[in-house]
Amino acid sequence: MERIAVLAAMLAGICLCPAFAQTGNAVAQADASALSSPPAMLRFSLEDCLRYAMGNNFTRQQMHLSEQSYDAGYRQAKRERLPNVSASLSENVGHTSGASATWSGSYGVNASLSLYQGGAIGYTIEQNKLQAEKAAYQTSAYDNELTIQILQNFLNVLGYEELLKYQEAVIGASEGQLKQGKEQYAAGKILESDYLMLEAQLASDKSNIVDTRSSRDNSLLALKGLLSMELSLELQIVYPDTSAVTDMQVMPAQEEALQRALSALPDLEVLRYGVRIAEANLKLSKAGRLPTASLDAGLSTGREGYSGVGAQLSDRFSQQAGVRLSIPIFSKGQTQTKIQQSRLSLQQAKLDRQQGELSVKQSVLQEYLNVRTALAKYETSKVKENAYRKTFDAYRAQFNAGAITAVELLQQQNNYISALNDYVQSKYSFMLRRKMLDVYMGLAVKM
Repeated sequence: MERIAVLAAMLAGICLCPAFAQTGNAVAQADASALSSPPAMLRFSLEDCLRYAMGNNFTRQQMHLSEQSYDAGYRQAKRERLPNVSASLSENVGHTSGASATWSGSYGVNASLSLYQGGAIGYTIEQNKLQAEKAAYQTSAYDNELTIQILQNFLNVLGYEELLKYQEAVIGASEGQLKQGKEQYAAGKILESDYLMLEAQLASDKSNIVDTRSSRDNSLLALKGLLSMELSLELQIVYPDTSAVTDMQVMPAQEEALQRALSALPDLEVLRYGVRIAEANLKLSKAGRLPTASLDAGLSTGREGYSGVGAQLSDRFSQQAGVRLSIPIFSKGQTQTKIQQSRLSLQQAKLDRQQGELSVKQSVLQEYLNVRTALAKYETSKVKENAYRKTFDAYRAQFNAGAITAVELLQQQNNYISALNDYVQSKYSFMLRRKMLDVYMGLAVKM
């Protein structure tokens, strides 16, 4: 959860034009085998990106390997209840001065079974089982982080694409203004400086498009990296339905969002498992005070030379069985130290859980407030963009009619461009934060 909170803080400044800085379980689990050999060009919706990432992301695959390792440790811990069985065979040759070499052999099978270990085997099994289950929740927690990063870059790409459409329209307007200004300058209606300002504005608008395309391409590259996709593949983003933003404006109650998050976030389960593992470790440490008992048994035989081997093996065949009891008396304080350290680890795990739960509550409530703030900014910027666009259109008509100067026109155009940037920025910032809240609440991320 702490890493998700850090991501949330980093994404607060999501921006969508060159003047801005770049930004970027509830995840649909799906088999990405159909995408294992992708074509040269892919068209992905947000859901496609998530499905592909869940099957191909390298870090996620590494976490699955860790799960398998912990699971193997758990299975091995259960096998510790089984007996140990071993066989031995030896062949020897001896020689003394003045005598011929002698050959001998011995053969045996031995077995040992633990009868009582002070509960150590059971506690080790419990500990390994908890570790394996905790690893699965850690993978789920990473899935949430991966989802948020994919959301960040996916929405960045959408935002840059939308901004490009507006910027291309602005260039069309600037080209028309420059053409009109050229005619007015030729007719002596405007100064050369006014005409040069119109020319500079067009160059600036073209430069903005180059910067926006570069930012879009960088976000696409980052998205491919999160998907662990071949970077040379062409990836096209599928736009969501136009009603997506409207649907996102429907907000759950704050308490409902908090309770859903507390019951859904795997980060809390990871912290709870930390306490349970520490409790099992304390039990294991205390088992060192108790005696241990084991059952030993064996079969053995041997021979001297090769004369009458069968009779020798039969005559020397022996069986033995016994119970071994070990009682700890003094271990130089090692057992007591382990118990003390285990108690401290348990206290630390409990504090980590309490601090983690508090941090989760704070993060969820803060994110809820951030969504409301982002929604308010989006609604305000939408009104401003509409007003400045209409004002710019009116001033452009006046400029074409020769009623205003180029300075007055360009002032309104720059006002419109600023309002446009704010609108696109606030729109996709709201979409990102709203979907992050869905991730916290354990809802499927769709768009």
